[in-house]
Amino acid sequence: MAEQHPVGFQWVIEAKERGATVMHVDPRFTRTSAMADLHAPLRPGTDIVFLGAVINHIMSGRREFTEYVRHYTNARVIIKESFRDTDELDGYFSGFEQEDGLYRVDSWGYAGTSGELTAGKREQTGDVSGDQAHGAHGMKLEHGEPPEEDWTLQHPRCVFQILRRHYARYTPEMVEEVCGVPRERFLQIAETLCRNSGPERTGAICYAVGWTQHTVGVQMIRAASIIQLLLGNVGRPGGGVLALRGHANIQGSTDIPTLYDILPGYIPMPHPTSRDDLARFVELNGPDTGAWGSLDAYVTSLLKAWWGEAATADNQFAYSYLPRIDGDHSHYPMMLRMLDGRTRGFVVIGQNPAVGSANSGLMRRALANLEWLVVRDMSEIETAAFWHDSPEIEAGETRPEEIATEVFFLPAAAHTEKDGTFTNTQRLLQWHHKAVEPPGDCRSDLWFAYQLGQRIRARLAGSPLQRDRPLLDLTWDYPLQGPKQEPDADAVMQEINGRHADGRFVSRYQELRADGSTSCGSWIHAGIYADGVNQTARKKPGREQNWIAPEWGWAWPGNRHILYNRASADPQGRPWSERKRYVWWDADEGSWQSLGDVPDFEPTTPPDYTPPDGATGTSAIRGDAPFILHPDGLGWLYAPQGLVDGPLPTHYEPEESPVPNRLYAVRASPTRQRFERPGNPYNPADAQPGADVFPFVLGTYRLTEHHTAGGMSRTVPYLAELQPELFCEVSPQLAALRGLEHGGWATIATTRAAIEARVMVTERVKPLRVQGRTLHTVGLPYHWGRKGLVKGDAANELLGLALDRNVHISEYKVATCDIRPGRRPRGPALAALLSDYRRRAGVGR
Repeated sequence: MAEQHPVGFQWVIEAKERGATVMHVDPRFTRTSAMADLHAPLRPGTDIVFLGAVINHIMSGRREFTEYVRHYTNARVIIKESFRDTDELDGYFSGFEQEDGLYRVDSWGYAGTSGELTAGKREQTGDVSGDQAHGAHGMKLEHGEPPEEDWTLQHPRCVFQILRRHYARYTPEMVEEVCGVPRERFLQIAETLCRNSGPERTGAICYAVGWTQHTVGVQMIRAASIIQLLLGNVGRPGGGVLALRGHANIQGSTDIPTLYDILPGYIPMPHPTSRDDLARFVELNGPDTGAWGSLDAYVTSLLKAWWGEAATADNQFAYSYLPRIDGDHSHYPMMLRMLDGRTRGFVVIGQNPAVGSANSGLMRRALANLEWLVVRDMSEIETAAFWHDSPEIEAGETRPEEIATEVFFLPAAAHTEKDGTFTNTQRLLQWHHKAVEPPGDCRSDLWFAYQLGQRIRARLAGSPLQRDRPLLDLTWDYPLQGPKQEPDADAVMQEINGRHADGRFVSRYQELRADGSTSCGSWIHAGIYADGVNQTARKKPGREQNWIAPEWGWAWPGNRHILYNRASADPQGRPWSERKRYVWWDADEGSWQSLGDVPDFEPTTPPDYTPPDGATGTSAIRGDAPFILHPDGLGWLYAPQGLVDGPLPTHYEPEESPVPNRLYAVRASPTRQRFERPGNPYNPADAQPGADVFPFVLGTYRLTEHHTAGGMSRTVPYLAELQPELFCEVSPQLAALRGLEHGGWATIATTRAAIEARVMVTERVKPLRVQGRTLHTVGLPYHWGRKGLVKGDAANELLGLALDRNVHISEYKVATCDIRPGRRPRGPALAALLSDYRRRAGVGR
């Protein structure tokens, strides 16, 4: 966190100065470790064992926040009798289909429910990703309550008991054997978490891409959320699971979004099963209860924002204009379709797959198979230059004249050269004003998108074809300003906020309607322009408001700074303690009150409220159920829907691992997404023949001085000077084992590629004792490439494509490798080296 989020880390330091305990669990000793009270190095990819053992420590020692767990989580809910856990099936949950590598999920549901997904399916499929693949917004529940419950938490099929049995094998001894963390160090961390939780205290867990970039990344985060729910650390000040974003607007880019499978506000993209029937889409993709019970209002208001007067009740508010998702269009399948000749063109904005994606060499070969490529960036990055400057050209594998891809490079404006917002990790949007005009032909992304739309619409003007109506009917009338005729970002913000039919600004998402009388470009952002004021541009000094700072920027939804903050009060609406007082029920006022935040609950719904028969939306949520996005209002210790790989986090080894899975017979995640094809070989794992050719663990990471794949930092002289060269971190023991010299060169190899890096011999990467053997880790930052002031090989060349099927993110954070002293070969000798590695590993035979 200190390395990549130094501004945010100041609050960690302030908390430490006030007495907070800071603990850091990470394979390397970093700047964060240096400031922490406790550091525990663990083997990359084993986080679920560590977190699962924390869960076991909580439950076996009865350290859970009992009243919170009983009332606010689904611990009391009884699961179907047909459900079987991994301890019964030795690593599988019930419903696994070996032939397809997918789960049938109907056995995972609450007892008394159909088990049908909200998208109308009973089986997970790989052809559609995102919410409609697995019903992430929840099942349909009558009256918003699970059909069968046991408030004593003793029923053998209640979630609490299932959870206890599932994590019984995740012991401190197993942590030591699998993770390499000494038992005593683990217990110190687990006990500190428990002591700092309860009515008087809370604790927070922070994570970043060190968790997301695994084949079980989503389940790592789920495990953390289970810990926090058991300890009562969700919805309360000082608690939570905080996702640290690696870029200033990663959060915003998923909210609006730039992802292919969702619409703004996490509304799922339509699947062909919903046909051209808006009511059917709502029926298939939204529960009737909870905040998602108003999906019809959110979708209709979005359609009105996009197509205005062309969206009417007669044409179902232009619902047929939305595209349908009928396959996996995530990043890596898209790139592989280029290789297969099924994608002709590619527009790259703010991305650098030629060095930033896993198996970078394969990505460049995909780019070489396009007809045309458009790259927008602030300098000529590797993706724009691949056709004339790449490792393949250096090695003589190809020549520029053999690459037929026509490349267009369009200079882009920096964030300092445009107006707009950043969204940080707590969903807080902050407006930034343009400081200077972009130079020359540089233009903002907003200008590019607007102009592209304008020019396509001009080409289609007068078209009689129905297929062209979605583009021609768009509301595309943003005012232009400045010497570059930049679309007014403030006007876009107003469209996102939404209006009533009479032109008034929407002030909260609860005002949205399904009858076409409201428009809103993103329901979670309704109120961002309330009262005709750009709420994100507010910058009231901290000394003039309390610590919640509700008048600095604006947090979605509705300026709520802590989600589910109804959980900061007990079931009767009283603060759990005066020390942690945040939101409470005021019977005299007949409403929820707070220290300054917006209560994340219906403002006049009392704690003893019981929904009437037939209630829908948030009116179907009990007054003591804080988690209003879920159809039952409960925090999910057990996920009956929403995940393709199981309802509970379970340890599986990474795709490439030098050791077996000590907990189950199933070695790696059975639902992980693999691509068995030329150009993407996998290193043998565990005891497979040839695994000893790649005996070391490989992990990638970031540096403070560089930004993502380096396109924005390797061109900056003072940053380039601070970190001028790719290096690898190795322990003194590994250096001695392999004859590596500090400051010298090393070659790091996998079956995909071999790269070179300077050697840093350091105690920061320690050998770990795992399953009776010593395991060494090689650490590599991934910021280098062939362009910029400082150049070097790209670490991601080494990685294979192995994805978490929930979100299609590749396993960047762990693989296996070999390391040897000296620089890598050049030309044909490099291909010969890789061929020799593959031969010895038995890969490709």
